[in-house]
Amino acid sequence: MSVVAAPSPILSTSGAVAGAPGTPDAAVAWHYGDPFGEQRAAVERAAIVDRSHRFVLRVTGAERLTWLHTISSQHVAALADGRSAENLDLDLNGRVLHHFVVTELDATVWIDTEAERGPDLLAFLQRMVFWADAQPVEATDHAVLSLLGRQVADLTEALGVAALPGVYEATPLPGGGFLRRMPWPTADSFDLAIPRDQLPDLWTRLTAAGATPAGMWAFEALRVAAVRPRIGLDTDERTIPHEAHWIGGVAEQGAVHLDKGCYRGQETVARVHNLGKPPRQLLLLHLDGSADERPATGDDVTAGGRVVGRLGTVVDHYELGPIALALIKRAVPADTALSAGPVAAAIDPDSVPADDAPQAGRLAVDRLRGR
Repeated sequence: MSVVAAPSPILSTSGAVAGAPGTPDAAVAWHYGDPFGEQRAAVERAAIVDRSHRFVLRVTGAERLTWLHTISSQHVAALADGRSAENLDLDLNGRVLHHFVVTELDATVWIDTEAERGPDLLAFLQRMVFWADAQPVEATDHAVLSLLGRQVADLTEALGVAALPGVYEATPLPGGGFLRRMPWPTADSFDLAIPRDQLPDLWTRLTAAGATPAGMWAFEALRVAAVRPRIGLDTDERTIPHEAHWIGGVAEQGAVHLDKGCYRGQETVARVHNLGKPPRQLLLLHLDGSADERPATGDDVTAGGRVVGRLGTVVDHYELGPIALALIKRAVPADTALSAGPVAAAIDPDSVPADDAPQAGRLAVDRLRGR
């Protein structure tokens, strides 16, 4: 099951240019006439991004956290009020089906995820309730905005909060909903989950207070530069969490906690973490901007005519030029000349993870063998 989000009311804002039809961001603004200026504002000043096409659901009930803990990859059984975490739903083979953000606030678990994947995630959660005191339902009455930039702190009065929350923390908003801090796509990133009927008024209030309207182009460019994956674009049906940098606990900017088990796909997570290496790794590519053609998400990445990876999000960055994320085979050296679809590409060496340390499980096996 999939869903196409309804066009956002913010698209009526002067200068708003909608995302291309058929893309995941068609329902919101892709830019407002100055894409690179919007990216710069999202880093150096304060920018507001309409992400109201996100699928939002809520879970109530006394066992909401312990129940969610048993069926997902993150350690959320004791998630404190006002805390958030990233989370995954995996299949039996440990492949990623859903990536979502969880916030516990006022006896309710709030979850937001990609629009086209939301109905499937909700259906899975509802199937898994059984006898638990947990009630997952779609929250069509709520929408998501994002605030980015070093000067977001100047907007606290307009937001109606005394101070900004810490990373993965959330604070209630006076009109309902909450403000949540995330560690990406920039160091100063905040999500607003608010009643949908307040969307136009809050947008107007924040832009009047100095927030620059920025489209999803800005959000995506900064996300790609930060090497943060977006499910369905930077992942495929074979992606496991280790490949996409989703390993790590609540405080580690990850979506898989390694100190828990008993969830679907956990065996694969543990085996790869303790004994093996992921077959691919998510890397940042720099693309040749002089080519007449542009590659597209899903294109093959090749080296010497041999397929070595899959291209994810492709976007123009205000400083780095054309860049992309790609899942590349681990054995490919960082200095390998690549082709991404029809253009030349090069791996950003800073995006290559340092994973040469031996795993604990492998060390234990070697000790048993007397090595």
